[in-house]
Amino acid sequence: MLGLLKKVIGDTDARQIKKWQKTVDKIEELGESMKKLSDDDLRKKTEEFKKRHQEDGESLEDLLPEAFAVVREGSTRALGMRHFRVQLLGGVCLHQGDIAEMKTGEGKTLVATLPVYLNALTGKGVHVVTVNEYLARRDSTEMGKLYEFLGLTVGLNINGMSKDEKREAYTCDVLYATNNELGFDYLRDNMVLYNKQKVQRPLHFAIVDEVDSILIDEARTPLIISGSAEKSTQLYTVANSFVRMLKEEEDYTYDEKTKNVQMTDDGVSKAERSFNIDNLFDQSHVQLNHHINQALKAHVVMKRDEDYVVDDGDVAIIDQFTGRMMKGRRYSDGLHQAIEAKEGLEIKRESMTMASITFQNYFRMYDKLAGMTGTAKTEEEEFRNIYNMNVIAMPTNEPIAREDKSDLIYKTMDAKYKAIVEKIKELHEKGQPVLVGTVSVDTSELLAGLLKKRGVRHNVLNAKNHAREAEIIENAGQPKAVTIATNMAGRGTDIKLGNGVKELGGLYVLGTERHESRRIDNQLRGRSGRQGDPGMSQFYLSLEDVLMRRFGSENMRNMFDKIGLEDDQPIESKLVSRAVEQAQKRVEGNNFDARKQLLQYDDVMREQRDIIYEQRNQVLGSENLREVVEKMIESTIERNVQLYTPADDVPEDWNLQGIVDYINANVLNDNEIEVKDLKPLEPEEMVELIVDRAKEEYDKREAEFTPERMREFEKVILLRTVDSKWTSHIDQMDQLRQGIHLRAYGQNDPLREYKFEGFEMFEQMVASIEENVTRYVMNAQVEANLERKPVAEGKAVHRSASSPTAKEKQKKVPFKKSPEVGRNDPCPCGSGKKYKNCCQKELG
Repeated sequence: MLGLLKKVIGDTDARQIKKWQKTVDKIEELGESMKKLSDDDLRKKTEEFKKRHQEDGESLEDLLPEAFAVVREGSTRALGMRHFRVQLLGGVCLHQGDIAEMKTGEGKTLVATLPVYLNALTGKGVHVVTVNEYLARRDSTEMGKLYEFLGLTVGLNINGMSKDEKREAYTCDVLYATNNELGFDYLRDNMVLYNKQKVQRPLHFAIVDEVDSILIDEARTPLIISGSAEKSTQLYTVANSFVRMLKEEEDYTYDEKTKNVQMTDDGVSKAERSFNIDNLFDQSHVQLNHHINQALKAHVVMKRDEDYVVDDGDVAIIDQFTGRMMKGRRYSDGLHQAIEAKEGLEIKRESMTMASITFQNYFRMYDKLAGMTGTAKTEEEEFRNIYNMNVIAMPTNEPIAREDKSDLIYKTMDAKYKAIVEKIKELHEKGQPVLVGTVSVDTSELLAGLLKKRGVRHNVLNAKNHAREAEIIENAGQPKAVTIATNMAGRGTDIKLGNGVKELGGLYVLGTERHESRRIDNQLRGRSGRQGDPGMSQFYLSLEDVLMRRFGSENMRNMFDKIGLEDDQPIESKLVSRAVEQAQKRVEGNNFDARKQLLQYDDVMREQRDIIYEQRNQVLGSENLREVVEKMIESTIERNVQLYTPADDVPEDWNLQGIVDYINANVLNDNEIEVKDLKPLEPEEMVELIVDRAKEEYDKREAEFTPERMREFEKVILLRTVDSKWTSHIDQMDQLRQGIHLRAYGQNDPLREYKFEGFEMFEQMVASIEENVTRYVMNAQVEANLERKPVAEGKAVHRSASSPTAKEKQKKVPFKKSPEVGRNDPCPCGSGKKYKNCCQKELG
């Protein structure tokens, strides 16, 4: 058995699995005794386990064999499904806080029930995280029968639920939710004005289904709560009009490999003439420069129907990994508005970030984290370094019978598509079902059109048609079924083979292009050959594919020319497949570095976020904040005394009048402190005197308004000030982050500079909070400030921070080439005003 394991999954995993096999033996030994228990006796085991763990101190590891045996027997009775031995192994792996890599069809959903039940015995709650709401609903309903049979409560947390419904769901022993909803609930909980408004409990244990999708693919897309920013949208229109006049190579250059677009000297000169300015890179034209760059990126890098689609007058981003439209997500930093201007749509205002977190930092807050997927080995280093999770490849219950054929590579894309259509037609006539995997919406629609001409019936599943996703995928294994799907579509849904399909060779997976990640290709292959079923997979490539263009297609083109092959004659070679894999490894390495760097930057914000959220929680949970406010007042006084009495100056040069003016205006009433009071004192004594006077004033205010009202007043002022300053700080940190890479030109490490300046900005924010609290508490009217109000109405969005790969030429949108805009010409934004009184004024 061990020898076979080594061949299938490698030495390290085999050693770990051998160790766990002993635990599985214990579970199986308990099987007979569990069968003898009645349903009631089996259910009573849950309370027994809870008592043994929570009261008697027995560890979960000690309870594991019995608890898993109870779940296995309960599943047999409640669901009609009994865990295989390999599924018990997967359960042990998940309980250890690692990732179980299990092939498609191996029953990951059932595997999760074992560690979920065991860890729910703590009473702290277990979260099962899915990639979409369909799977969360499905699994909570189906697996919920088992948990409820064993006496546990089950909750579902999806978008649109009220706070009361969410709070109730979070109190359940087991909660099914999407990653988005969990993250947004965390952010919203840290914006509430009363503790009772929170919905989440402390984060205990999470099992992430399709863990690679959530913790790798979506790691660069932060969750954001945003409010509307008061910025003009006219600048996007003006920049868009200008960029339309630019020519590639002459005015700008584009590097397809790095997806970097950059203006040439001629382009910069053209911008300076068009906007009637001397120097585009002058500090006063930062905003104009930014808008031009984003407009250029929108036109050159971002491709319609590939990176985004226009849907009902909105720009909807296409997820490069799933091919789905990502409703509600917007490109950040004004890129989304630039695309709206390019497409002639209504330009929506930029939003102001009020709270933000990446999935990387959210999920690292759990006491214990585990995950399962069919493909994670290629990203094992990232999981270990960032999440401290090992990836353990589980053996399959039945040997894999799928045949993975070598790639076929054609000289041109046209030849490749012709060959694909012929192959699909051949398989369709034979009756064998085909799943056609595409990287982009464009490719899926192109193939659909070609198949329609050949009279081949088919289903298309892409960003424009995902409402019937689960249904289409479930039927993809029926005889004669032809399903065209963007890669990873229908993840989490099994493709079961129809009658007679096994005899025809099972599901045929045909990849139309290699993805830049091997993991995505492996997921596509894995749709075929579930549970030992027969199947076949093969990728059709061309030298004109993006991955081939970016990496080494010249050598292969020379090989084609030397051999003298026609366009419709492919090369089928393991050598070609290996070359493609090497290219993918390079891209994966680059992507890992990018995600790691993002995390390093986000860690700076995480440390600051933790401090602010902890302070907010103290404010919400405290009955009396006077001591906190007094410390802020003292700190404000000390800082201002130091400002006007620098250590390097002699006492005669101290600006005592400056101290008096500031203190009387912000801390005390007029003439409470005079210069003569401070003249004979050292700075420390000045601080002491002013603080004593401030406390006396505080006592008077408290006596006037009653201690109870004063306590609520303190809370209102603190919350309002912290929230307002934190929101501004997030925005400033965003701006700092966007320009920090330029420090590299001065031989400085951008990350180190970001940490240093970010810390300074945070210190300034804290000082500003203290000064504002001091000013309001000592001067504001208490009666008018006793209602807790949010700083702004927040809206949850999931912005994409990445720009998907560009491939084919976008359909041109007709436009009238406008001449250079003079200061007295009508503004190109269409306002009817002169340019100098409209957008040029906006541009500064």
